[in-house]
Parts: sequence; C-alpha cells; structure tokens
Amino acid sequence: MGTLMPFVGMVIVILAQVGNMVVIKAALSRGINRYVLIAYSNFLSTLILLPCSFVFNRSERLPLTFSIVCKFFLQALVLIVVQVSRYTGLDYSSPTLDTAMLNLVPAFTFLLAVTFRMEKLDWKSRSSQAKTLGTLTSIAGAFVVTFYKGPKMTGTQSFTAPTSLLLFSPQLKWILGALLLATEAFMTSVWYILQAMILRRFPAIVTVVFFVSFFNTIMAAVYALILVNDTSAWKLRLDIGLIAVLYSALASIILINTLASWCLSKTGALFVTMFKPLGIIFAVVMGVLFSGDALYLGSMIGAIIIVTGFYAVIWGKANEEEKSSEDNGLESSKSSSETVPLLQNKTEDMNSSI
Repeated sequence: MGTLMPFVGMVIVILAQVGNMVVIKAALSRGINRYVLIAYSNFLSTLILLPCSFVFNRSERLPLTFSIVCKFFLQALVLIVVQVSRYTGLDYSSPTLDTAMLNLVPAFTFLLAVTFRMEKLDWKSRSSQAKTLGTLTSIAGAFVVTFYKGPKMTGTQSFTAPTSLLLFSPQLKWILGALLLATEAFMTSVWYILQAMILRRFPAIVTVVFFVSFFNTIMAAVYALILVNDTSAWKLRLDIGLIAVLYSALASIILINTLASWCLSKTGALFVTMFKPLGIIFAVVMGVLFSGDALYLGSMIGAIIIVTGFYAVIWGKANEEEKSSEDNGLESSKSSSETVPLLQNKTEDMNSSI
C-alpha cells in the first residue's frame, strides 16, 4: 500500500493536469480572459483551503516564522509565473505541446541542482553521463517541438491564435507558445525544489498550499486589475468560463498541488517525475476526442526525443541512488563487523573476571 497509493495519486495528478489543460484551452478559445481566469481560480481555491487547513493539519500546529512565510511568498511568485506561462502558451498552441514540454522538468531540475551545487558531476560515472546526455537530448527534443511543426496527423481543427497576434504567422505563434511552455517547465522545476525545501521544515501540506494560494490570489488580482481594462471580462456566466474557473480551482490548484506534494513527501521527486510521459498519451486522446485539436508530426517526434532524454535522466538518477545505498550498506556492514568482536571480547573479559 505504501507504493500503491502514491502510484494511484500520481496517475490522478496527471489526469487532472491534462484535463485542466483541455478545459483551459476550450475556455480561452471562446474569449475568456486568461488573467481573470487565474485571479478567480486562485481566489476560489483560497476560500476552500482556509477551513481545510484547520481540519487536516490540526495535529501539525507548526510555528509560522518570518523565514517560512517568505518562502511561501517566493513559491507563490514562482507559481504565478507558471500559471501565466501555461495559460498564455496554451492560448497560442495546444495541450499536447504543453504535456511534451513538461517532460523537460527533470532536465531543468538537474541543471538547477548542478548550478547550485546540490548535485555533483562525475564525468567518469555512468549515472552522471546518462543524466547529462539525457538533459541535452530533452533540450534537443524541445527545439524540435518548437521549430518544426510538420504535417497534421490527426484532428479536425487547424491551429488558431488570439486576434492580438494576427500580425504574426502561425509558425511564429507556435514558437512563442512553445517558448512560454518551456518557461512553465523551468519554473515548475524551481517550484519542485522550493516545495521540497519547505516541506522538510514545514510538513503541513494543506497549510503550505493554502498560504501559497493566498499570496497567489493577491498577486493575480493586482496583475489582472492592471492588465484587464474591460469590466465585462470580469463577469462570469453559465458557460465554459465558469467551468474553467471551478475546474482550475478544484483540480489544478487544490487537488494537483496537494496530492503532488503528498506524493513528493512520501516517495521523492524521482518517483513523481516518472509519470510525466503519461501526460502526452492523455493529452493526445483527450485533445483529439473532446476538442478536435490537431496532432502534428513535429510534436510527436519532439515528444519522443524528450521522453527518451527524460528516461535517461531518470535512469542515471536511479542508478546513482542504488549505488549510494549499496555503499551505505557496505559501510554499515563493515562497521557492524568491527563492532561485534569488540563486544564479544568485552563479554569474555567480564566472564573471566567473574
């Protein structure tokens, strides 16, 4: 059960994530303002998480220090960049491209860990070689997805973009969307690192998600009030816009962030990132069936390259952890073998004196 529940949890996370992409894409294509959507969804999630934090974390009344609150604010700042990049990138491209780009998260995480000296590179080690080669392969796949669209394979709708970008070619819109989704993947990597650091000092998961959502709401509201001048854009009707707000608040912010954080605390980042390629399969099926999105050859080729690099990084990390556990086992066995004879000698000396 210790392995089964995180497995089921991550499958639910990926399904909810892809479903959120499809719903957001449908809402944005019908004229819903992306900044209003972000503001409303964060506000609703904060209202729901406030009582939940008292119910689920009653036994974890940890002190809120200034340092922890600053980390909450920093994580919220990262998350608002993730949301704006995702919504804008989806507006210019497709959920399939978004799920392909999210497979860059392990590569970006590895690069950040090396940059901040959280991870050491040993060029003679096979694990380091695999992680480095996998990172470069994933980035190469991202370039393929970005700059090579290719012929349309499935779907009935051709790519369309917002009226604000009508002066640009469809290929340029696709490139802009891909770059924004790559930014989302990079900031998601930053979010994972910050979340792991925070949960080590403050393991109350629901409370953490609440404070991040609270700060997110403030920043999203200020951002939307500055950029959205049309007051009619703030009116919610019984249409796909309201569904997108509800789904984003319940599934994307509350369910995904809480469940992913729980799985991260139980199994580690390696287990969590292993489920990223499932998103491509779910996105292709849901996008083609429910919204008629077109699937392009460049997206498929690039996704395959990215996933190949993804699993190279994962293999290198798993091999490194296995070697580390074996070394620890050898050291512990060596220590025990040196300690037992000493204990036996002490016992024999005590018996002889008696």
